[in-house]
Amino acid sequence: MIRVLLASRSGAIETAVQSSASIEFAGRLDPSGLPSSDLPGDVLLIEVADPNEHDWPALGDLPIPVVLLIDPADSALIASALRSGIRGVISWDATPQEIESAVHAVNAGLVVATPTSLAGILPEAQSFADQLAEPLSGRELEVLDLLAEGLSNKLIAHALNISGHTVKTHVASIFAKLGASSRTEAVSQAIRRGLVML
Repeated sequence: MIRVLLASRSGAIETAVQSSASIEFAGRLDPSGLPSSDLPGDVLLIEVADPNEHDWPALGDLPIPVVLLIDPADSALIASALRSGIRGVISWDATPQEIESAVHAVNAGLVVATPTSLAGILPEAQSFADQLAEPLSGRELEVLDLLAEGLSNKLIAHALNISGHTVKTHVASIFAKLGASSRTEAVSQAIRRGLVML
């Protein structure tokens, strides 16, 4: 179980953390006065309300990985945070599933950032989704998210309350649109194109 510390004044984010079965809420810290050591958790989530309130290099030097919940339009701030060693940057309105995924990713040693946030930092990180000849439908994106979680067609059908035949149709369409020949290749393409978040 990954222990998550929260530096936020928002009850919604605490609720999102506590609703997860795979991460544990380890406590709340004051966003304006974070300790530099003795953090009783594995990952620190910080909701950034006022960018001037934080010392990015100090946060990057903390002994546990930091994930910021931030306005994704502020690319200069995001660039500064990532250069300072902060491991994750996600949108302040991220879903509970996105928060959980970000926590798992940074705990595993990865760096997490949404395609939208990277677009203002790296020219090559512009959304690859625009390059698809035919965009994925909303339902196909839902199926793709579950593919990325490793669910079988049967479990996807159950989760979305659709038939197994319909799932097969969606999967075939996803493969065609992404130019993939397997589930692994489809998920890899989707991650590269920013269609799913780790």
